[in-house]
Amino acid sequence: MAYTLPKSIYTGKWTGGHIQGIAVDRDRRYLYCSFTTEFVKLDMQGNVIGSVKGFTGHLGCMAYNAENGKVYCSLEYKNDAIGRSILHKLGIETEIQNAFYVAIFDVDKIDRVGMDFTENGVMKTVWLREATEDYLAEWEEDGKAVCHRHGASGIDGITFAPAFHGEGMRLLVAYGIYGDTERTDNDYQVILSYRPEALVPYEDILSADHIHTSGPDAAEDKYFVFTGNTNWGVQNMEYDPATGNIFLAVYPGKKEAYPNYKMFAIDGHVAPREEALRGYSNGETGKVLTLATFAEGKEGSY
Repeated sequence: MAYTLPKSIYTGKWTGGHIQGIAVDRDRRYLYCSFTTEFVKLDMQGNVIGSVKGFTGHLGCMAYNAENGKVYCSLEYKNDAIGRSILHKLGIETEIQNAFYVAIFDVDKIDRVGMDFTENGVMKTVWLREATEDYLAEWEEDGKAVCHRHGASGIDGITFAPAFHGEGMRLLVAYGIYGDTERTDNDYQVILSYRPEALVPYEDILSADHIHTSGPDAAEDKYFVFTGNTNWGVQNMEYDPATGNIFLAVYPGKKEAYPNYKMFAIDGHVAPREEALRGYSNGETGKVLTLATFAEGKEGSY
């Protein structure tokens, strides 16, 4: 008989920040939560098994990898409004280096409350060069200084899903996108795709004294999803095996040209197509994914 998940689980009160993401191990019946600067492991009755703290960056969405029993979480360090707010809450006044990582938690090692994230190899990280460089990009366009390629504000949404072409599962990492209503090159959600096994050689321990740059030169693939601009991009991303779709939860955008939905769905059965990216003045092309079409005729939105 299949195990039925409880309708609710009380996670307790945590001081790290509001909940950013959850992941579930159905087989061993554990729940994992990220509370901005704290990682928490609970059982299905809400009993706390352990927690990890010490982060000065933003833990975001997370996903459980059934292949290796580890939890993957987006982790960003940056000096924008979000990053400075986190540092202020922690009582830290110095700036930090801008860098974006996939944090990989060896959750079997989480066995008590208040573990430091550098302790006992409980967490290793892989630097995402492509996301970091897109965030830091600066250029001039029509005599005006522009920064943050694709409107990139960092990373947040993360999930495992079957490859859009080829075989095997991929780790998908979605960008945050600034809600800038004056730009036209920030109306896509941007998703990086990695083979999970390809990240293993780059795993390194992160610390305040070791903001490392160990990571692949580029993602295996980079995808674009036209949704219209959103505030802070994909907050949570989840693959749904029942439909084959990938759901994207966002804060609605503010551009009047778009309906500004709260959620979108990518059709996981349609291969990406190479095409010119709308709103880009330089004729840039990219691999564009297709939004799912539902019975009522609305394309991929809720």
